[in-house]
Amino acid sequence: MIYLDKKENEEALIDSINYLKHKGFENIKADVEGYETPKSYLKKDSDVTITPDIIAERAGIKHYFEISLKSEEPHLLKSKWRFLDVLTRMKNHRFKIITRRGHYKFTEEMLSDLNLNKKLIKL
Repeated sequence: MIYLDKKENEEALIDSINYLKHKGFENIKADVEGYETPKSYLKKDSDVTITPDIIAERAGIKHYFEISLKSEEPHLLKSKWRFLDVLTRMKNHRFKIITRRGHYKFTEEMLSDLNLNKKLIKL
């Protein structure tokens, strides 16, 4: 989810964190009160900052999680997902998408536009 959507959808972020804790993830970092903020990346030659929604570890492997909700700025979301996909492949980490009911079709269309084959985590 892009920065503009984070304040409105904090409940989705908290639900996702609880789901990940239940699944055995540790060292959870998220941009929500009570958790350490994940590392941000600054896009060169612009003022765009990319911060993953959630970063967690399980079995020594770092996982990056993005929460997919309908957005007014799908272009920004696509560039964020593309960047995170490339970053995780370079570092041999995992990149997963979490979505909620009512946002499945939007998420599927975004993934097909980016040619990403991801199995969605549906909450």
